[in-house]
Amino acid sequence: MFESRYGKFLTILLIIVIVAIVGLLGFLVVNLIINASDDNEGTEDAERFISQVTNKVNQNKENTAEVNEVDNSVAIPNIEDNTQPPAPSGGSGSSSGGSTYEFEGFTAIGAIEIPRTGLTKTILNEVTGQSIKKAVAVLYPSNLQLLNEPGNVTIVGHNYRNGTFFSNNKNIQEGDKIYITDIKGRRVEYTVYRKYFTTAEDSDFMMRDTNGRREISLSTCTEDVKQRLVIWASADPGY
Repeated sequence: MFESRYGKFLTILLIIVIVAIVGLLGFLVVNLIINASDDNEGTEDAERFISQVTNKVNQNKENTAEVNEVDNSVAIPNIEDNTQPPAPSGGSGSSSGGSTYEFEGFTAIGAIEIPRTGLTKTILNEVTGQSIKKAVAVLYPSNLQLLNEPGNVTIVGHNYRNGTFFSNNKNIQEGDKIYITDIKGRRVEYTVYRKYFTTAEDSDFMMRDTNGRREISLSTCTEDVKQRLVIWASADPGY
């Protein structure tokens, strides 16, 4: 009798464990699907940003050329001449001035492309708990810093360990290319020249002297969250 009850107990316990495992696997699969969908949407938005900026620059150049043929004294506003940092606007898309772009309620100041990992992401102008769930963002030197300017710009992104955001930065190698498009329509090519791991508290790499060169640093956590993976890249000659 005791053995019969014990056997039933083990059977019930086994069923509960199996149901729990199936439920956990289902949750993980759904989570991966959602994250993959979010990443695809982020890629499309980043590509849309690049297209918007490029079209705006080309349109302004054409308008400038057409007006100058008639009257060279007429100055046409050009996004390439806008050296002021973008300020958040209330709407979505680009502002009427062509210098502000919105993404998920945050100000977008550029886009990053990493061919090695197949990543194309919008770059936001501020790092917050919510902003880096939506895209990658500039952490240093300030949230109003324009991209592709002399000095080092640190861009941070999550490592979700599922191929999204900066999850695949571990696959980047020295010599790889990274492309940054900014709100002036400039698409600058950078070459990776250093990759290393450091402590989560280390911030020295953000304030490094680039001797006037345009450089970027990519930063993300390691899979065990005990260190940070940092990648340095310098703009190629001619940029």
